[in-house]
Amino acid sequence: MPGSAMEGTILAQLIKLSIPLVKAAEKDLPRSGAGAPPRYPEWQIAVMIMVAVAARRKSKSAQFRYLYERRNLLMKLLAMEEFPVRSTYFSRYRRADAIFNRAVFLQGRRAVEEGVSDADSVSVDKSLLRSKGRDWPNAARKEGRRPRGVDEEATWGYSEYRGWVYGYSYEVVVTATRGSVVCPLLVSVGTANASEHHTFGHKIQALPRQTRYVLADAGYDSNAHGEAVENGADGGRRGRRFVCPLQRRGGKPSVGRYPHRGRRERLRRHRARRSAFYNSRKGQQLYRQRGLTVEPFNEWFKQKFDLGTGVWHRGLANNETQITAAIFVYQLLLRYHRRQGGNNGNIQWILDAL
Repeated sequence: MPGSAMEGTILAQLIKLSIPLVKAAEKDLPRSGAGAPPRYPEWQIAVMIMVAVAARRKSKSAQFRYLYERRNLLMKLLAMEEFPVRSTYFSRYRRADAIFNRAVFLQGRRAVEEGVSDADSVSVDKSLLRSKGRDWPNAARKEGRRPRGVDEEATWGYSEYRGWVYGYSYEVVVTATRGSVVCPLLVSVGTANASEHHTFGHKIQALPRQTRYVLADAGYDSNAHGEAVENGADGGRRGRRFVCPLQRRGGKPSVGRYPHRGRRERLRRHRARRSAFYNSRKGQQLYRQRGLTVEPFNEWFKQKFDLGTGVWHRGLANNETQITAAIFVYQLLLRYHRRQGGNNGNIQWILDAL
C-alpha cells in the first residue's frame, strides 16, 4: 500500500541519502544561457525521477501517477511549495541525464570511501538493449520505409552474446576487486552502434585514484586506451595496468627514416609489456575477475530494472535519463544496504519494499 510505514520509511531514507549527491551534481553543472532559472531546480526533478525509476514504473505516465500519489512526502522532503505538473515532468525528464551521469560519478567515489566496495580493480563493458517497438531493417531504412511503431533514433549493434540488436547501449565501469561487492562507478548511454573506442576514453580520467588494474575485453584493445590507463599526461607510469586480450595486428615494421619511428617503437614496447602481463599467471587471475563481475552485473542490473526485454522508452534522451538514473539507484541501494548492516550485493529486498 502507498501509505504503508515500511514503504514510507525506506523511501524517505533513500530520498534523504540521494539529495546531497544530486545537489552536488547540479552545482558541478552550472546553467548556461539566458533566461530565468527554472521553477524547479534540477536536483528536485532528478530525485523525483530517481524515485519513479526505483519503483520500476516504465512509462513516464505511470511514473508521474506514482509520484503524484506520494506528492505530500516528496514536497516535504524536497522543500517544494507546489508539485510539478505532468508536462513539466515529461519535458525535464529528457534533459536529466547530465545530472545523473555526474551523480553516478560522485556516488561511486562515495561508495568506495564508505567501504561499500573496493576499487583496486575495475571492469568495463558495453551492453546492448533492444529498442521499444519494432526493429528497422537497414534495407527498409535505405528505401525510406518506416515500420509502424519503430524507434527512429535506435541503431543496430552487434555483440557475440546477443548477435545483432536494434536499440541502444550502455557502458559501465564497475569495481572488480576479488571478494568485494560489485558496485558501478561510471556510466554512459548511447545508441547500439556506439564504439568502445570512443565511449571509454573520457572515463579513464575519472577512474578512482586507488585503481591499479583496469579489466576489459578485446573490443577495448587500443594503444590509446592502454597508454591513457597506464601513463600520466607527462608520459610517466602511474602504477596502473590495462589488462586486456590484445588483438593480432598486421603491418610491416618501419624501415629507413620515419618521423614518428621513436614513438612507434615506444608503443610497441608498451604493447609487448601489456601482452606479457596479460598472459602471466597474475594477469590471467585478474582477468578472470572480469567474468565474475561486470558480465554478471549486466544481468543483475537488467533483471532488477526490467531491461532484459528492452529499454523503457523511445528516443535516446529518454533512455539516457532512465538508464543513468537506474545505475544511480543501484549505487544508492548498495549504500543503503550497507548502512543496514549488509555486506553483500543483495538489494532486491529494498526494491520489493518500494
